[in-house]
Amino acid sequence: MRLSIIIPLYNSGEFLPTCLDSLLRQGLDPNDYEILIINDGSTDNSLDIANAYVEANSSIRVFSKENGGVGSARNKGLSLAKGDYIYFIDPDDYLADRTLPILLDVTESNTLDILTFGSKSVENSVLQTESNLHDNIELSTIYNGIDYIANFRFQNEVWWYLIKHSFIKEAQIRFIEGRWMEDAILTAQLFIQANQMANFPLDSHRHVIVKGSAMKSKEPSHYLRVIDDNRNAAMVFESMITDLEAKHVNPDCIKRLRTRQQSFVFFMMVRMLRSTIALEKIKPTMNELSTTNAYPMTEFVGVDYNGLAYAVLTRLFNHRPIFYSLFRLFNPLLR
Repeated sequence: MRLSIIIPLYNSGEFLPTCLDSLLRQGLDPNDYEILIINDGSTDNSLDIANAYVEANSSIRVFSKENGGVGSARNKGLSLAKGDYIYFIDPDDYLADRTLPILLDVTESNTLDILTFGSKSVENSVLQTESNLHDNIELSTIYNGIDYIANFRFQNEVWWYLIKHSFIKEAQIRFIEGRWMEDAILTAQLFIQANQMANFPLDSHRHVIVKGSAMKSKEPSHYLRVIDDNRNAAMVFESMITDLEAKHVNPDCIKRLRTRQQSFVFFMMVRMLRSTIALEKIKPTMNELSTTNAYPMTEFVGVDYNGLAYAVLTRLFNHRPIFYSLFRLFNPLLR
């Protein structure tokens, strides 16, 4: 089997049909792929919808588990996958028509560990099936993962690349469970270990912007969780970067990873200003980050994150007394 497509499913019944329909329209031979839907304890009609698709499509399988988060669901899918290549897609996203076979052919013919490709955000889940299928699309230079990071600004998410199954298995990398930002950590870990990876700028993936999604939710419990998971991601990146520095790898790779690490801190601090977190809980977090090179954010503003707003806020955030004053000004509990 060529490909395993893994979908972590939790209360996404409204969007799942669009996702599955787009996958079934890819034009792959049914014997070449499987769609593994991992139902992570959904309480809406998601499981019923998934099972209805199973009855009509032999390529789709559904597995249910107790709710453990998206990382846990994706790990479950990995343990069940039979394909030579792995692709993760969220149930509220979808693919443009007949793009997956092209991506799979490119990955196989170039014996890549990872192939990255194009994604664009859309406002609704109405299928936008067109893609930039032009003859002038070319595969980038094939890099090892370190040099790829050095040359390309990369995304945190896992839905913009294919992974060779044997590579991720031998690397023994899995998603962190019970936290957000698990894909940002796994993406960096995978890229660092890849021997052969490239970018093919085919506009394939559609990321549907969902109002009220977990990462965008302004509910206090979600906000506080995302704040802590940004802190955790920054600390995990510190150990990765320190290890790479000791190996004297491409300095441009280290710089880009440091920028990404500090982006976690920057957006964590933005969320702090808008959260219900207590100042007494902010200070230990900032003290911990100050023991690393994640804070102050000396590598954040640059090629990947630029503009006046970033520059001004970073300058303010890098002075803790000023940031604490801003926190007192903006914190809803202190108004």
